[in-house]
Amino acid sequence: MELLPKDSIFEFNPDTIKYLRKQCDLDTPGRIEEAVQLLHDWIGKQPHFMKKDFARDYLERTIIICKGSVERAKIKIERLCTFRTLYPHLFVTGDVKNLKSLTDLHSAFLPKLTEDHYRVYMFRNQAKVLENGFNEFYRYFFKQCEYLQAHDYCNGVVVCLDYHDAAIMETIKAMNLVDLRQTLVVMKEGYGMRIKGLHFLSETKALNIVLSLFKQVFSAKVFERIVVHKSLDTLYDFVPKDILPEEYGGKEKPLFELHQKYLNILSSKDFTDYTNEMNKARTDENLRQGDNDYCLGVTGTFRKLNVD
Repeated sequence: MELLPKDSIFEFNPDTIKYLRKQCDLDTPGRIEEAVQLLHDWIGKQPHFMKKDFARDYLERTIIICKGSVERAKIKIERLCTFRTLYPHLFVTGDVKNLKSLTDLHSAFLPKLTEDHYRVYMFRNQAKVLENGFNEFYRYFFKQCEYLQAHDYCNGVVVCLDYHDAAIMETIKAMNLVDLRQTLVVMKEGYGMRIKGLHFLSETKALNIVLSLFKQVFSAKVFERIVVHKSLDTLYDFVPKDILPEEYGGKEKPLFELHQKYLNILSSKDFTDYTNEMNKARTDENLRQGDNDYCLGVTGTFRKLNVD
């Protein structure tokens, strides 16, 4: 996998794969192949895994996400399979184009990487009313994460949340802390998403209430990475202006256009077939052997899983 395949959405820097492998100490000849084989062999020995035939490029991405650690990659796959078993409602397949919530909630992992190979996630909340809360959006977000896992090579993510046009009090009423905590745990522990920074765009003081809710579910480590921007000028200190959508001063396509592209791709037959196959990657807890720490606390207190 010396050359990254051309993707429908993602673009890469010329040195992305070389940089990430070197950062993970996997750049010597045969090292990545050895790591993938170790992970492949371990999966084959897990009696409680209901799917064992993961693609080798999927396993490589998993190891890269886990900073080159095969042991951490094992834990990531273990937890994602467990989450699919515990929370099947979060891992939906099929057409998402008609989800009502997505009319006013637009989001995309942006096509271009930052110079240090981070992927920027842009979310814009323009909803005046959220009748169904954020549950539909969470399910859609995990389809985006599944696409990211299948196609992307990156160093982590920079998250930008635009609340300029949001009805903040309606947003607060729609937030359920249990659902938000569950979503964050699956994002971090299941998909291994490393958050470099979390940037809120808003001029209203009411955003402080949203931040107080996030403080209850984020670790102190991640919460310290939150920056609030009243204007785009300060955002450019953290995210390259050129890679942002045009309405944010950049040269990328408008966020709504990128959002529509995601809706089409994630609702396509090819991706639906893929997610149907990946949803087989669950666990049969009756066959689990040895330590059960992977799922202890998940359905209740979350004490065993930290959102870092």
